[in-house]
Amino acid sequence: MIESKIRIILGEHGRLAKDAAGLAATDDLYQAGMSSHASVNVMLALEGEFDVEFPDHMLRRAVFASIAAIGSAIEELQKIGPPS
Repeated sequence: MIESKIRIILGEHGRLAKDAAGLAATDDLYQAGMSSHASVNVMLALEGEFDVEFPDHMLRRAVFASIAAIGSAIEELQKIGPPS
């Protein structure tokens, strides 16, 4: 479920050269066409969709490099709970 929502968000905000549905979970999103600017839009959409807030230490390229990496970050943030 998390992965499918991530793929939808990437399709809407990632500005990928490839369809997000066709990417492997470990494919590099930046190689697939996502820019740094688009990754910020993806992050904001993820925060809204999953009711999480990415802390400063997670604002790294590696966190948004693949669907799998994003999914792991979301799962970690959901364990912490919603932002206050």
